[in-house]
Amino acid sequence: MASVENRLAINLCGIELDNAVIPASGTFGYGREFAEVYDINILGTFSFKGTTKEPRLGNPTPRIAETPCGMLNAVGLQNPGVDKVIAEELPAMAKFFHKPVMANVSGFSVEDYVYTCEKLDKETQVGWLEVNISCPNVHGGGMSFGTDPEAAAEVTCAVKAVTTKPVIVKLSPNVTDIVEIAKACEAAGADGISLINTLLGMRIDLKTRKPILANTTGGLSGPAVFPVALRMVYQVAQAVSVPVVGMGGVTTAEDVLEMMMAGATAVEVGAANLVDPLACKRIIEALPAAMDKYGIKTLKELKG
Repeated sequence: MASVENRLAINLCGIELDNAVIPASGTFGYGREFAEVYDINILGTFSFKGTTKEPRLGNPTPRIAETPCGMLNAVGLQNPGVDKVIAEELPAMAKFFHKPVMANVSGFSVEDYVYTCEKLDKETQVGWLEVNISCPNVHGGGMSFGTDPEAAAEVTCAVKAVTTKPVIVKLSPNVTDIVEIAKACEAAGADGISLINTLLGMRIDLKTRKPILANTTGGLSGPAVFPVALRMVYQVAQAVSVPVVGMGGVTTAEDVLEMMMAGATAVEVGAANLVDPLACKRIIEALPAAMDKYGIKTLKELKG
C-alpha cells in the first residue's frame, strides 16, 4: 500500500503538495499565530492574507457577525500593503513555513492587480498567485471584476503578462453564471480557478433595528454555504480544463473528499480556522481513515 504521504499528495499547477488541504486567505493571516499552536508544515500550503497595492485599514467595526451554521464578515481587505508584506511578512514566514506559499492578491483597478502581482511574482517563497477578482472596479462604477466575464478576462490577461508563476483566479459566487466567468478566465490564460468566495448576506439587530455589521452587508461563509460551493465547483470543473481549487464551508475530511469528487484538485478551508485553530491539522490527520472508509487509495485518483 502507498504511504500516507503518497496517498495524500496532489499536484497543483505543476507544484507537488504533500496533501490537498490549504487554509483559505483571510482566515489564516500570515500563518504566525497558527505556527505557535502546531507545525503548519503539515499543510499542503496556505493562502496568506489578501494583499493590495496600498495599506488598508479595512472597514469600520463591528465587521463580523455569527449566523446559524456560519458567519458574516466585512473586514474590508485590511492588510499592510504589498511592499510591507515583501519586506516584513515573507521573511518572518520563511522562519516557520518551509514550502511554497499562495499569495492572495486584491485590487481596485487592473493596474493595481498588475503592480501587486508583478512584485509578488519575484518572491521565491511564492508558489502561486491567487487573484481575487471579487473586488469593486473603481474605474467600472464599483462593479466587481468577478461579475463580468470581460472584466475578469482583462484582469487575468494583464496579470499573466507580467508574471511567470501559476495564476489561480478566485471567483465570486454572487453572479448569475459562474461557469461563463470561469471559462473567460481560462481563455485569458488562467492556470487555475478557485471558488467560491463568500456569498453576500446581512443580519439585523432587533433591539437597535439596524444592521449588525457597520458595512450593512457582509460575506457569508461556514457550513451553510457548502452545498452552494460544491454545486459551483462541480459546474466549473466540468467546463474548464485547468485545475479547480474548491472552498466554501469545508470543515471535515469527508467535505474534502466530496469537494474532490466534484472536481476540485485541492481544497481550501476558511471559516473553520476561525472556529478551531487546529481545523486543518485535524482534517489532514483524518483523511487516511476517511479514504479507507470509502475505498479511496490516493487523492490523485479521486478528482471528479
